[in-house]
Amino acid sequence: MGLFKKSEVKRNYEMGKDLGSGNFAVVKQAVNKKFGAAGNNIPQDVAIKVIDKAKVEDMNDIQREIEVMGMLDHPHVIKLFEIYDEPKKMMLIMELVSGGELFDRIVAKGSYTEADAAEVIKTLCQALSYMHAKKIVHRDLKPENILYATTAADAPIKVADFGLARVVSGKEMMKTACGTPGYVAPEVLKNKGYDSGAVDMWSTGVILYILLCGFPPFYEEELPALFEQILHARYDFPSPWWDNISKEAKALVAGLLTIDPKQRLTADQVLEMEWVSGKAPTTELGGAKTALKKYNASRKLKKAAMGLLAQQRMARLLEAGRAAQS
Repeated sequence: MGLFKKSEVKRNYEMGKDLGSGNFAVVKQAVNKKFGAAGNNIPQDVAIKVIDKAKVEDMNDIQREIEVMGMLDHPHVIKLFEIYDEPKKMMLIMELVSGGELFDRIVAKGSYTEADAAEVIKTLCQALSYMHAKKIVHRDLKPENILYATTAADAPIKVADFGLARVVSGKEMMKTACGTPGYVAPEVLKNKGYDSGAVDMWSTGVILYILLCGFPPFYEEELPALFEQILHARYDFPSPWWDNISKEAKALVAGLLTIDPKQRLTADQVLEMEWVSGKAPTTELGGAKTALKKYNASRKLKKAAMGLLAQQRMARLLEAGRAAQS
C-alpha cells in the first residue's frame, strides 16, 4: 500500500501526551520532526495510534482497518498518513483532531437550532456518500465517532474509528452483528446478512433524532427489549419535545429509520433534501439542548462504568493466569 515504514517511529516523530486509550491501543499526540522537508506532506501536529500486538486477538482486524483507511481521502474523514510496523507494536500516524465529540460541542454551544443539526447531517452524509461509493461501510457510527477538527466555531466534523469498517464486494454478505446497541440497524440484528451502507444510514437516523430532541428513539435498559424496539422501528415524536420540530425534519428521521434497507434513504438522497441544503428553521432548540446535556452526561457515566468493569475483568484474568502458572 506504500504506507508501511520499517524504520523506528521516534526518528521522525516526537511523542507527546496521551489523547485516549482502548483495549489494545493508546492514542498519543505527536510532532512531525520532518515537517516542511522536501517530500514530507504530513502535518506538523499528528495523532499516533500505538497498537500493542500482544493484546490484539486477531491482527487481521487491524490490517482491515488499515486497508479501509488507506482508501479514504476526504475532508470529513480522519486521514491515515503512514504506518510503522515494529516487532511488538504497530503505529498508525493519523490526522490530529482536537475539537471534541459531536454532542459535547452542541451542549457547549451558546445557541442551537434545526439548521445546526441539518449542517451536521449534511457533513456526515457527504462523508458517507464518498465512503459508500467506494463500497466502504463504517458499521459503528455513533456520536463519539463524529469529531470536530479543531475548537474553532466553524470547524468541520470528521468521521473516525474504522475498526469495524468493511469493504463490501458484490458477492459477499456481512453477517457480523456489530456496532453499538442503540444505533444498530434492524437487518444487523436479524443476522441474515447485509451488504450495503444502509446500516450507516439507520445510525445517521438515530443521531439525527437525538440532535433534534436530546434523547434517543430507542431506549430500554435491557438489550432484548431494546432490540425488539429496533426490529419493529418502534419510536415516536413525543410532546412537548417534538412540538416545534419541522415536518421536514420528522420526514427525514422517518426516511432513515425505515426497517427495509432498500426503502431507506441513501446519503445522496439525504443531500438532495432542502432541509439539509440550507432550508432548515433557525429557531432555538432549547429543550433539545437541555435534554441532550442530561443524556450526554448519563452516556459518559455508563461508558466510564463499562471501562472500569473491563479493567477489573482484565485484572481478574491476569491474576488467574498468574495463579495457574505458579
